[in-house]
Amino acid sequence: MDFLQKADVASVLIQFAVLLFSLSIHEASHAWVADYFGDYTARYMGRVSLNPIAHIDPVGTILFPILNLVMRFMGIGIPLIGWAKPVPVNSVHLRNPRRDQIFISLAGPGSNLIAATAAFLTLAGLKLASTHAGALVNLMITTSSIPREQSVIAPLLGILFFALVSNMALALFNVIPIPPLDGHWVLYGLLPYNAAQALERVGSYGIFLLYGLILFGGPVLDFVFSPIQAVLTLLSWL
Repeated sequence: MDFLQKADVASVLIQFAVLLFSLSIHEASHAWVADYFGDYTARYMGRVSLNPIAHIDPVGTILFPILNLVMRFMGIGIPLIGWAKPVPVNSVHLRNPRRDQIFISLAGPGSNLIAATAAFLTLAGLKLASTHAGALVNLMITTSSIPREQSVIAPLLGILFFALVSNMALALFNVIPIPPLDGHWVLYGLLPYNAAQALERVGSYGIFLLYGLILFGGPVLDFVFSPIQAVLTLLSWL
């Protein structure tokens, strides 16, 4: 109850909705690029879709974001992040499995960066066009919550603001080379065969490494997510 009293419930709900959509962009991009390179598995399973229901993972999409919110309440200030069901890739269907896997893995973070760029440019344009919008955006940068006022512009700006933050966070988080994150598959495709096989054997412990990073890797995560603060600082200067 204390958490609900201290949290901005509207901001939390909008952040969660934006996260679901951002995860859908991420996973649908993986599926589309896999299909482009010849593996139709994900398309047949309905994963080339922006419908969040097609991608929800009970732990990564529901439980982990809730844990993330609790951690933020406790003072561990990382962006709201999570993951969805991994897109199945059958390398037998790929023309060049190791090369194609790199492109498939980068498609998710790449799509999030494109979405974040679109949100940034829209926010920048609205700031330059309206003094009121600019004041609201600057307030959100400072408080990470949506200002309470009787207008439709505040929640719309909030959606764009959290789309910028969430998509950047997903892109940066997923390029960390820890299984099952996308950076692990990129590294796997770049390493020599023996080193790649050793990395694959570590994969079964990846989820524990990931939780350890989240719980105890504060300085590392601060470094990983530092570009978000740099972008928000740039936005505040406009």
